Amino acid sequence: MSALSNRPESGTAAPPASPGVSPMDSKIFQELEALVRYIHSAKQEIAALCPDEIRQKHIRDATDELDAIVGHTEEATGAILDAAEKIEKIASTLEVDPAMKLAEEVTRIYEACNFQDITGQRIGKIVGALKIIEARLEALAPSLSGIAAAASGAVAGPADARPDAHLLHGPQLNANAKSQEEIDALLKSFD
Repeated sequence: MSALSNRPESGTAAPPASPGVSPMDSKIFQELEALVRYIHSAKQEIAALCPDEIRQKHIRDATDELDAIVGHTEEATGAILDAAEKIEKIASTLEVDPAMKLAEEVTRIYEACNFQDITGQRIGKIVGALKIIEARLEALAPSLSGIAAAASGAVAGPADARPDAHLLHGPQLNANAKSQEEIDALLKSFD
């Protein structure tokens, strides 16, 4: 065991200078001691983050939500493009001037729908980054298991103090959502 690991981790000052220990050596010792305290504190903070919970719940939830965003924007874009095609067909039956104006607007709709492709690519990058973070947390979790056990009483993070926080979860993923029939049955039960 090194001399550093035997030192108390409280903010104690360096021991009085011993014969043969220069003030510079004493200062280096103090700096190393502070570094050991900092590393120990960082380990406890990382363990308190609960890497298993982050990996198993938060990252998976985030990737599922992002995948749902991509799916919904694809569906919405498809519906918009289908409607634009119908407008084009209707415009072809009109006189030239109104048909040209409608064709210009339909072209603008097609151009605006490019957002979906760009959005999908960007979200794909975010999902990829989250998967890398998840893999690294998975590799890190075993090395933190002892620290996590010691810090099990630690608070995982600040709670949302807003009185309506339990309501602020946004739309559900389709797998977790109630069906329209279940909603209709619930509403009917109030009659």
